[in-house]
Amino acid sequence: MRSHGLTAVSGAMLVACLVTTAADAQSYPVKPVRIVVPFAPGGPNDILARVIGQKLTETWGQQVIAENRPGGGTVIGTDIVVKSPPDGYTLLMVSPSHTTNPSLRKLPFDTLRDLALVVFVAHSPNVLLAHPSLPARSVRDLLALAKSRPDQITFSSGGNGTSTHLGGELLSQMGQVKMVHVPYKGGAPALTAVISGEVTWLFGNAIPSVPHIKAGRLRALAVTGARRNPALPDVPTVADTLRGFEVYSWYGVAAPGGTPRELVARLNQDINRILDTADMRSRLAAEGAEAKGGTPEEFATFFRAEIDKWAKVIKSAGIKLE
Repeated sequence: MRSHGLTAVSGAMLVACLVTTAADAQSYPVKPVRIVVPFAPGGPNDILARVIGQKLTETWGQQVIAENRPGGGTVIGTDIVVKSPPDGYTLLMVSPSHTTNPSLRKLPFDTLRDLALVVFVAHSPNVLLAHPSLPARSVRDLLALAKSRPDQITFSSGGNGTSTHLGGELLSQMGQVKMVHVPYKGGAPALTAVISGEVTWLFGNAIPSVPHIKAGRLRALAVTGARRNPALPDVPTVADTLRGFEVYSWYGVAAPGGTPRELVARLNQDINRILDTADMRSRLAAEGAEAKGGTPEEFATFFRAEIDKWAKVIKSAGIKLE
């Protein structure tokens, strides 16, 4: 009889906890929320955090603040979040670095265990950009040129281990050629290096690239998405030549690991509503991005697939950051 009594008490406590958690999720938030951006101000992660924060402030009636904590290739800002209480009041903007870092460097946290993925916000393809003097007008031409000039064709990036660096390595691996990576401290100098002819090509963001393409300072050979970019309708995809090639800059929201499922579901629901508005979709389009949305489970599936994908590229290329 005693064991039955203990079971009944335990069951009642479990139900009470579940009811309390659900109630907390419904009343959330009761104080300001911060979205940690592990990058310096002004970049796409920062812009999206501020736009989403503004919309959530309007929805909740509580202030949502974007807080920039750059450094360590997103490690500093992420570490702050994973060590915060899992109560929904500290969130994180996540991006490709969060799926490449586990293979690139020793981390003070376990990315999959210590983050609760909330929602896939948006993604945007890059553009394969070359100097106009390059005797290549397509991905096929570029690969043929690289095969005829081993170790002479160079590509720039915003730094070692960045998505633009790894995208270039993936192109080399899938195209079975050897090209030389030239890292710069940021996307702007990497772009300038191609415009000046210092480097052969790079994967660049569409927004700052389009004016240079139209002015004839750069030649767009391909886009890295699954389909053509509306801003560059005449430019084919890399996948038209290398089937299965698909690389995006992407953005999402996460919370500390251990955040109650009901609270994650509430956050997911509210951000999805924002992403589904015409205003938000047009604002994202202006940044060269496409709204995604979906469930936490769908975002987690994508996130794990990205970790596996880039782990193979990083291992094959022998990339390691100190």
